[in-house]
Amino acid sequence: MHAKVLIAYATKRGSTFEVAQAIGNILSKQGAEVDVNAVQEVRSLDGYCTVIIGSAIRMAAWLPDAVDFVKKYQQSLEEIRTAIFTVHILNSDDTPESEKERQAYTKEINDIIAPQSEAFFTGKVEPAELRFVERMLFKAVNSPEGDFRDWDYIRSWAKQVID
Repeated sequence: MHAKVLIAYATKRGSTFEVAQAIGNILSKQGAEVDVNAVQEVRSLDGYCTVIIGSAIRMAAWLPDAVDFVKKYQQSLEEIRTAIFTVHILNSDDTPESEKERQAYTKEINDIIAPQSEAFFTGKVEPAELRFVERMLFKAVNSPEGDFRDWDYIRSWAKQVID
């Protein structure tokens, strides 16, 4: 298989970047030519057969840079295989309430494009790395602390994205 894949990500503290890198590593092992870039660094989608876009969640939504990326490249994204992933810390269980909240995270994106695949990955929060205001918000929403990324699930999703 020779596929050229772009993984474009928006991250706040680096967790989403690490997930994007892991996805890129899996796809490279499957024979794809992979570029992993922050959304702000992408200048064109020319030549890519698949674009995977990932964002962290802040204030129950994708980061503005990721949303801007999707809006900017909407037409191209409608013409090629597109997948999205979200890295979040809340609403990680399988309850209907959590599922509804997760779907709300990406509603704006799904209103712009129709990705062929979508995944939600539980993320990582280290309070010591947060600014004061972020720590207060972290405590206010009773967010769990630590690294909850499920690397097996991330790798499994990555393997099926370009199959």
